[in-house]
Parts: sequence; C-alpha cells; structure tokens
Amino acid sequence: MSVNPQDRQKILLAVAAAGAALLLSDWLIISPMIAGWKDRSERIATLRKSVTHGQQLIARERVLKTRWESMRTNALPGVMSAAEGRVLKAFDDWSQASRVSVNSVKPQWKHAADDYMTLDCRVDASGNLASITRFLYEVERDSLALKVDGIELTARDGDGGQLSLALQVSGLFLNVTTP
Repeated sequence: MSVNPQDRQKILLAVAAAGAALLLSDWLIISPMIAGWKDRSERIATLRKSVTHGQQLIARERVLKTRWESMRTNALPGVMSAAEGRVLKAFDDWSQASRVSVNSVKPQWKHAADDYMTLDCRVDASGNLASITRFLYEVERDSLALKVDGIELTARDGDGGQLSLALQVSGLFLNVTTP
C-alpha cells in the first residue's frame, strides 16, 4: 500500500490539526471544567459542614442559652466600682469562712474587648493547710464569675505548718445589654 506524498501530507496535516484541536480543547474546555468541578465540590463540602454545624447549634440552643444566662447573671455587677467592691467583699467572706489571713488584694482591670473586661486580682494570704484548702474551696464553689488563673504555695516555717498563698484570679465583667 503506497500513499501518494500529497495524500500523506494531507493526512499528517489532519492528524496535526486534530492533535492541536485536542490540546486546545484541553486547555480551553476540559481543564477549566475539571477545575470548576473541583471548586464546586470543595464549596459543597464547606457548605455541608456549615449546615451540620448550624444544626448542632440549633440542637444545643437550650443548653447554650442556659449557659449564657448563667454567665450573664453570675458576672460581676454592671458598674466597675460595684464589681470591684463585690469581689473584695467576696474575698473578705471567704477569708472569714476559712480562717485565712488575707494580707493584700491587688485588683487590676483589663479591657479585653468592647463587650467584656476582666478584673484580675492577685491575693496574698497565709494560714495552715486546712484553712488554705478551705479558702480555695470557697473561691471555687462561689457562683461569682471568677476563674483561678494561678496558685503559689510557700512554706513560711521549717515544718510547713504555716503557708503563704499567692492566688491569681480573674473575674468577668460584661458590657453587653440583654436582648
């Protein structure tokens, strides 16, 4: 089977044109379609996660609202001086209940965001092990929105009968209005 050189040239030209057309269609049609398909698949997966998260939030609505209400009602009072006074009175009450000597309370306000602030307090106290553990128990069980950030215990005598407590706590002060 012998092919005429002109026919061979036409066949080669047709094959080259078909190859170029396939390459061009890959660049212009197939690759963008595959990229678009992948983008849509990723977007659908993101939306499904978002819907699932939203459904979980809706299912937990009552628990979240109860938790928020608890945080709001147990937060420090709405006036900074009243909040500071409430914390100082609480430390006085806890020290009396536990027979701990509170040597100093150093409050410091920290503006964290527009809707809340924290009142950080460093408390230095002293007592025996039983009174200090009772004091820490009183701090933790109170409904006031205080969080213990750090505790340092130091023996003041050789046998550890007298201890010094350095306690770092922070209280929640909300600047939000109820809806």
